[in-house]
Amino acid sequence: MNAKKLSLVCFSGDFDKAVAVFTLASGAAAVGWEVNIFFTFWGLNVIRKNKGRAFTGQSFMARAFNFLMGGRKHLPLSRFNFAGISPVLMTGMMKGHNVATLEELIDSAKALGVKLYACEMAMNILEIKKEELDDDVVDIIGVPTFLEQSQDAQTLFI
Repeated sequence: MNAKKLSLVCFSGDFDKAVAVFTLASGAAAVGWEVNIFFTFWGLNVIRKNKGRAFTGQSFMARAFNFLMGGRKHLPLSRFNFAGISPVLMTGMMKGHNVATLEELIDSAKALGVKLYACEMAMNILEIKKEELDDDVVDIIGVPTFLEQSQDAQTLFI
């Protein structure tokens, strides 16, 4: 019998959607599924090192986007962001209900063998360097490689 596989495309840089990505990834990995997550465009912010907001990149637009993205600690809520305070409030609510926080979900996914990949094209467009990514990112790949890895997998786009 073939092992079950889950491939997730993390396109969103929203806090609540990142929680969904890592909840699904950790859950699937915990029951023995092979799990790959492909981070592209705004989703790359989820796997960037937490260095805060910085003007990085060569072009004006890349510098502006990279400043606004700011890394995982600056992920907005997809709705009702309340000037950026909602992720802090949501994390407090999660802790209050004994639900794993985003950081705990990410650590759990890594411990369970979930593989994290960054989109080469999106990194080129946004002028994000490999050094800016979490050390646990397995590789920077293109769409053809991701599609090859996702063959026979259930694929979700978040």
